Amino acid sequence: EEPVLLAELKPGRPQRYDWKSSCETWSVAFSPDGAWFAWSQGHCVVKLIPWPLGEAELCKTSERKSRGGKAEARSRGGAKEKTLECGQIVWGLAFSAWPAAEEGDRDPTCALGLPCLVLATGLNDGQIKVWEVQTGHLLFSLLGHQDVVRDLSFAPNGSPILVSASRDKTLRVWDLSRDGRQVQVLVGHVQWVYCCSISPDCSMLCSAAGEKSALLWSMRSYTLIRRLEGHQSSVVSCDFSPDSALLVTASYDACVIMWDPYTGEQLRTLRHVPLHSTLDYSSDIHSSSLRSVCFSPEGLYLATVADDRLLRIWALELRSPVAFAPMTNGLCCIYFPHGGFIATGTRDGHVQFWTAPRVLSSLKHLCRKALRTFLTTYQVLALPIPRKLKEFLTYRTF
Repeated sequence: EEPVLLAELKPGRPQRYDWKSSCETWSVAFSPDGAWFAWSQGHCVVKLIPWPLGEAELCKTSERKSRGGKAEARSRGGAKEKTLECGQIVWGLAFSAWPAAEEGDRDPTCALGLPCLVLATGLNDGQIKVWEVQTGHLLFSLLGHQDVVRDLSFAPNGSPILVSASRDKTLRVWDLSRDGRQVQVLVGHVQWVYCCSISPDCSMLCSAAGEKSALLWSMRSYTLIRRLEGHQSSVVSCDFSPDSALLVTASYDACVIMWDPYTGEQLRTLRHVPLHSTLDYSSDIHSSSLRSVCFSPEGLYLATVADDRLLRIWALELRSPVAFAPMTNGLCCIYFPHGGFIATGTRDGHVQFWTAPRVLSSLKHLCRKALRTFLTTYQVLALPIPRKLKEFLTYRTF
């Protein structure tokens, strides 16, 4: 089933063609509970949109959202859309994963002195501005990077640890519970750092730069674990599977490599073969260079955006895409946290929302996912179980 375009957001300001107003949508993000959507729509602003709870509501609002980007979405509690004036071109976005107050006896606002949900924005001048989502107030301006902050990643376990990736060739670790104190600088890349991703179990950090290898770091000791070498061109995007057992990297070499992050083994390579019959090339752009890759929430699909004007959806155990959607100048993609659709950002400042395959995970996959959230590859291999079961649990049955 091919992805269907559900809705499209467009910049609400007049296009201005100077470097200060860059209109590219370099980053899009959903809050962990799916209640908010953030969009770096160019012109140095970020839109914060309270999100409908389900696909049905998304379809109802699609026509309204398409009219010049003047969306008036409403979410539970009557929350309203907000515009964050960042003062600089926005490159990276990340929501915090702090638990909501009603989920426990302790209120995170009181425990940390911070609101439950924040949004970090990485800016053109090297600043990171951290905002309170509910009010739109600026909480912190984190200073340290010497160039564009290209990507951001919060620790998914609810801790206020933020990692930033920059064109100054470093990654920096910040602790928002200590007034945004910089706790570590990770040095190892020799080119601009494009992407950073923290594993769901918070044990590892992957970073991708304009190099043929990605770097894997320990989030406990902040030391380099290994270099992942296998691409033939710059690695520009990376993402961990929901159980932390797999890592995918995307490169300008038109390939996605699936890795076992614990052993460094290459498990599979997905090659982006141009589909000339579906494309109308009006220029010399014949490249399938990757821009972005992300896992689906249940861990059975991947989405990729490439320069050949296609959004591809891949099933984990197949070597060819299961679905395609035509899109122009795609830069980023991300799944809705509860599945069902994908958001993509484009070079002309638009955001598009596409349907994605809905799947009921098999009991086998659910058991594998549950086990791999706390067992490393080495621990699985040491279990007194049949070899075929070990291969399944370590994703080696492709």
